[in-house]
Amino acid sequence: MLRFMPVGDSMTIGSAGEHTWRYRMWQHLRATYGGPFRIVGPRETLYDKATESPDSHEYADPDFPRAHLAGWGEGWQHMVPLIGAAVRTQRADVLLVSLGLIDLGFYTNAVQTAANARAFVAEARAANPRIHLVLLPVIPNVRVESDAPFAAEVAAFNELLAKAVADLDEPRSPVLLASPPPGYDFRHDTYDGTHPNATGEHKIAEAFAEAMYQAWDLGEPYSA
Repeated sequence: MLRFMPVGDSMTIGSAGEHTWRYRMWQHLRATYGGPFRIVGPRETLYDKATESPDSHEYADPDFPRAHLAGWGEGWQHMVPLIGAAVRTQRADVLLVSLGLIDLGFYTNAVQTAANARAFVAEARAANPRIHLVLLPVIPNVRVESDAPFAAEVAAFNELLAKAVADLDEPRSPVLLASPPPGYDFRHDTYDGTHPNATGEHKIAEAFAEAMYQAWDLGEPYSA
């Protein structure tokens, strides 16, 4: 039984009424992965913009394994102290991680964010020395058009993340850097310049799926 845990920020937890890319990934794995698997994580809810709390179960299609470790406004620095316990209790084998945008936007610069990413990997491995990780680069949002320093931090972090993956990858606990979602454009693949709409959800799921297929021969090429 292979256990996948989605880890992320607002783009991963999603908000009330959405499918989320987690749902798209589950559909893909169910169709293409040849063995038993589970989606795991200590949380199940969506973010409710009306209550400003992660207390919604109003998925567009609630009939799927909704477990995750994601939070609205949470980034690498928030997940570092949580990931060890989550990996242990959920017995996670593969982490699908999309973090960094909120860090760079509000909390830490590129160097600090990259240090937190490395700490995250260390904590995950302390809980499971054979953990597999797929890390998604930060997907630029609409802010890059009007905030040049922020755009520079995003680009710098993505370079530092690639270096971290190269440094940390090892046979027992591989770390993959997924390619940016193919053709992703915040003008067309989000509903507000940041959060994915249906096409964006598929493209994020595809980025994770293609990385695992190409590197580990897990599943098949993504098909929406």
